[in-house]
Amino acid sequence: MAKYDKADVERRMAGAVESLKGDLGGLRTGRANTALLDPVVVEVYGSMMPLSQVATVSAPEPRMLSVQVWDKSNVSAVEKGITKANLGLNPMSDGQTIRLPLPDLNEERRKELAKLAGNYGEQAKIAIRNVRRDANEALKDDEKKKEISEDERKRLEDEVQKLTDQYVADVDKATEAKEKEILTQ
Repeated sequence: MAKYDKADVERRMAGAVESLKGDLGGLRTGRANTALLDPVVVEVYGSMMPLSQVATVSAPEPRMLSVQVWDKSNVSAVEKGITKANLGLNPMSDGQTIRLPLPDLNEERRKELAKLAGNYGEQAKIAIRNVRRDANEALKDDEKKKEISEDERKRLEDEVQKLTDQYVADVDKATEAKEKEILTQ
C-alpha cells in the first residue's frame, strides 16, 4: 500500500492556510470584527466556557462590538472575561447587552500588529513546508518498496512542489492583505 496520498497533502496544506486566516481574523484592525472576541473565555456555571456559548457577538457599527448575553446573571462574568482577555477593550454594560467601542490604533501598535501578521504567515509557510517534507519522504518510502518507479517519484515530487508553491502564494496574499489593512485603517 502506497504511503503517498495527494488528497491528504492538499487537505493538510489547505488546513494551514485556513488556520492562518483564522489567526489573521483575530488580529485587531481599526474595524470591528467579531473574531476579535474568539479567544475570550468566561467563567459561568462553575466552568470556563467560550464567549460564543454564553452570548451573541455582533458588529453593529464599524468601530463597535456588541455582546448580547443570553442569561442576565452572566453579564458581570462576561465583562470580567473580556477584561481578562487583555484585548484593550473597555466593556460598557447596558442591561443584557455589553458594548465594546474600539479605540483608535496608534502607529506603533499598527506596526506591531503588521509584524505579528507576518509572523503568522511565516508559521503557516513552515507548516506547509513540513507537509511537503512528509510527502517527499512518503514518496521515497514508496520507491524503496518498489511500489512506484524513480521517474514516477520525481514526477510526484514536482507535483508536491507545485502544490507547495500554490499554497505559499495563498499565504503571502492573505498576509499582505492583512498587513495592508492594518497599516491603512
